[in-house]
Amino acid sequence: AITLRTDLSVSCVTHLDLETPHLCSSHCAIMELTAHRPPALSCRPANGREPTRAHATRMASSAHSRRASRSPLCSVNGSGWALRHPAPKGTLSSGSAGRYPCQPLQAIATKDLPRTDDDGAYGVFRLEYDLDARNPSETKTWKRVINVAVTGAAGMISNHLVFMIASGDVFGKDQPVSLSLLGSERSRTALEGVAMELEDSLCPLLREVRLGIDPRKVFRDADWALLIGAKPRGPGMERRDLLDLNGQIYKEQGQALNEVASRNCKMLVVGNPCNTNALIGLENAPDLPRRNWHALTRLDENRAKCQLALKAGKFYTSVTNMCIWGNHSTTQVPDFVNAKIEGVPAREYIHDDKWLKEEFTPTVANRGGVLIKKWGRSSAASTAVSIADHIRSLTQPTKEGDCFSTAVITDGNPYGLAEGLVYSMPARSKGDGDYEIIPGFHMNDWLIEKCKASENELLKERDCVGHLLPNATVAQCMITEDTMLPGEN
Repeated sequence: AITLRTDLSVSCVTHLDLETPHLCSSHCAIMELTAHRPPALSCRPANGREPTRAHATRMASSAHSRRASRSPLCSVNGSGWALRHPAPKGTLSSGSAGRYPCQPLQAIATKDLPRTDDDGAYGVFRLEYDLDARNPSETKTWKRVINVAVTGAAGMISNHLVFMIASGDVFGKDQPVSLSLLGSERSRTALEGVAMELEDSLCPLLREVRLGIDPRKVFRDADWALLIGAKPRGPGMERRDLLDLNGQIYKEQGQALNEVASRNCKMLVVGNPCNTNALIGLENAPDLPRRNWHALTRLDENRAKCQLALKAGKFYTSVTNMCIWGNHSTTQVPDFVNAKIEGVPAREYIHDDKWLKEEFTPTVANRGGVLIKKWGRSSAASTAVSIADHIRSLTQPTKEGDCFSTAVITDGNPYGLAEGLVYSMPARSKGDGDYEIIPGFHMNDWLIEKCKASENELLKERDCVGHLLPNATVAQCMITEDTMLPGEN
């Protein structure tokens, strides 16, 4: 390590991370402030690229591996980079959860600080931390920090979800996270309330919370983007109007993700109509993998498992290989043909085709509406749980003989579906965040007919939003039926 001092008496330990040799890191402690503008530290690598937040958090969570190999890299000049937040007076920091380890050095006040800084970092989450200095036995096996962006973050679904993420129930008990929460001008105050509760929850894995209303700031270096926010359906609004209104939101968010997110970011669209919103997003993000865009149909799958278990008189864990096909609408197809109960095909176990064909699907599709009538509010908690289930299905290996439902791009699908749609199909994962569509599901005439109807609906939705896609066309909206799910319109 090399120690540099400026006229501000800034002690800076700088080193080269040999695991990522194109980066550098500077950890500084302000010992004394003067009125003079100091020269800053230059931490630009030879290629001129600035360190990214993902790199910063990776270095912050792997301090132990860095100690063995440090070499000087920084120099003093007038236009370089230094640590965003100074450590407490008289101390020396060895890590930072900040956006960049190197940013322009500025003299700041030591009291009456605003709750958020220019980068959106909130409250206690602006402070530096040292993974090795505290509870080393707990943190030594932790993975690098991942960046998770959540939209609609002041809403009820997000309010349930972010605490599950912070506590390790979504990404794992060894996975530190940085949360970036996107709201709107109207929800800014409520967003701060969410951040205050996250502060008070004292979750060790939660290393940063950032708030913002600009998607290009909130999505920067995101490894996961959970896109929950969407406009509700207003009085007298046709479904085609909602497609256009929310489509514009997802066009902007797709473009923002394309510009600033991690190049392997995983996107999960929850805001309805989620299939077509996901299509709009992915078409406006040409530099991100199309297969990384998902629309949520896991809540439909969970509801279908529950109904089959009730009918069979078994606990829901006995239901496997349950898939939802198609659109997240009343045209969805809960697949009882390939589902199993206690390892036995569901049709053989239940012996009631009339119920399966005439009652099962409407019960699943209308579950949200029934819940609203009972409770007076939509299904926020179970939606948050299904988001967590979806993520775990991608980050944990799928059990042999099982599957999970996800609406993804149909390009190259094994079932002859029209390409260029986001359509729910059966998938499995090795637990690496990726997936494959499972081929070979039995498709009888009944299942083919229902799947085709949902495909046709998605084709019509795509025509309705043609003006929001690259190489825009005039929208030709031929939707005549209202197939929005009750409680989600």
